[in-house]
Amino acid sequence: MKRYTIDPITRLEGHGKIEIFCDDDGEVINAYFQVPELRGFEKFLEGRPVEEASQIVAKICGVCPGCHHMAAGKATDAVFGVKPTPTAKKLRELFYMAHFVHSHIAHFYALAAPDFVVGPNASPAERNILGVIAKVGTEVGTEVIKQRRIAQEIQALLGGHQTYVVMNTPGGVRKGLTEQQRKDIEEKAKGFVEFAKFSIKLFNDIVLSNKAYVDLILNGPYSLKIYSMGLVDENNKVNFYDGKVRVVDPEGKEHCKYSPEEYRNWIAERVEPYSYLKFPYLKQIGWKGFVEGKDSGVYQATPLGRLNAADGMATPLAQEEYERMYSTLGGKPVHATLAMHWARLIELLYAAERCLELASDKEITSPDIQAELPSKIPGEGVGIVEAQRGTLTHHYWTDENGIITKANLIVGTTNNNAAISMSIKKAAQNIIKKGVTVDEGILNMIEMAFRAYDPCFSCATHSLPGKMPLEVIFKDLDGNVIRKVRRD
Repeated sequence: MKRYTIDPITRLEGHGKIEIFCDDDGEVINAYFQVPELRGFEKFLEGRPVEEASQIVAKICGVCPGCHHMAAGKATDAVFGVKPTPTAKKLRELFYMAHFVHSHIAHFYALAAPDFVVGPNASPAERNILGVIAKVGTEVGTEVIKQRRIAQEIQALLGGHQTYVVMNTPGGVRKGLTEQQRKDIEEKAKGFVEFAKFSIKLFNDIVLSNKAYVDLILNGPYSLKIYSMGLVDENNKVNFYDGKVRVVDPEGKEHCKYSPEEYRNWIAERVEPYSYLKFPYLKQIGWKGFVEGKDSGVYQATPLGRLNAADGMATPLAQEEYERMYSTLGGKPVHATLAMHWARLIELLYAAERCLELASDKEITSPDIQAELPSKIPGEGVGIVEAQRGTLTHHYWTDENGIITKANLIVGTTNNNAAISMSIKKAAQNIIKKGVTVDEGILNMIEMAFRAYDPCFSCATHSLPGKMPLEVIFKDLDGNVIRKVRRD
């Protein structure tokens, strides 16, 4: 038996590991996706006042702090039994659209583009953001940095800080928006729209115009026929901040559509002993293992999953691109894993357009930013938003004083854990064959299977299999190792 280890896997947030096992003929027997790190934020929340939760969870991750801040804010609203004012809701969503813009730009240009712009088999020294800039030009690289900086500035203005967000209060937000600030964001949002359009053109020119890349997307080892999940509005259009969670089967038929407080009727979680990341599945179908198809409880909650689960986009330019993607790729739903990169750019365009819509709304400068709070706290609340990496659920239980007694988080990447594991195995089995020399380029093509999901493990891990990996090394005064104690 031969074993290949990819450790650490690259171009992601957090830490992950891939183990591939082959028989004596070089055929892949199995592949495991491991998350060997633990983040215990559910336990960190216990004993804290619920109104502090949105600030605490913003420190889970430096990549998607706004997602946790918003989900926590909505869960806290539910605990208090209060709805934010219309202006407060619009301000939250405006912040969130800027958050999506900066994150989706980062993933496409820094994490995904090296595989397409530079090439999947290029040298690792070139297959990075610097290699991308070398190919597309420094002007494009400068614009990438500029647009991300502007998105961060909007987040800092509305959220108090671009990373350690302090924006939300129960039923409202801490700070309003002046007319001058609104006009400034409106102009910046116009730039977002133009940059999103440019990014899609770049994808067209480099990926869709390359027959080999299109064939890799449609006919390569990157396909998974599973359920799709995403948040939708009352018209079943994609919405990142509010709505109901819709799930469709591999044929595109609706499996369920639920409100945040109903999530436990439809989603269950399980663990595997080799990973700290849980494996959610569709409760009404049940866990049938790492298998595809309508009878499997495995689903994806990704940009592609959101588009599959929705009937369209809520903004005009994104809707045009949505229709073009499905027309080009053979209709809905699409199960080509690498199509997630195209879907993510469509979401970038939607976030930019929605940012412009909100910034153009004069009501967003109203001083009515805080709803009146009730005298009694109900004690339990659920908040759901779409994080960049998937549907994000925060569920808090509190005592009569509003102190958190229990918390459950189902993070975007957690939803995709089973799907990522299956995609990696399927890619490995189709790429590593008898007679194939397994080099760095081959291993990178397997990494491409998980990279499409834009996984983030900094906040997604909270399973406790029972013991933590640990190695203690004892040395004498001269630095000589005298004893090792190891626990795997």
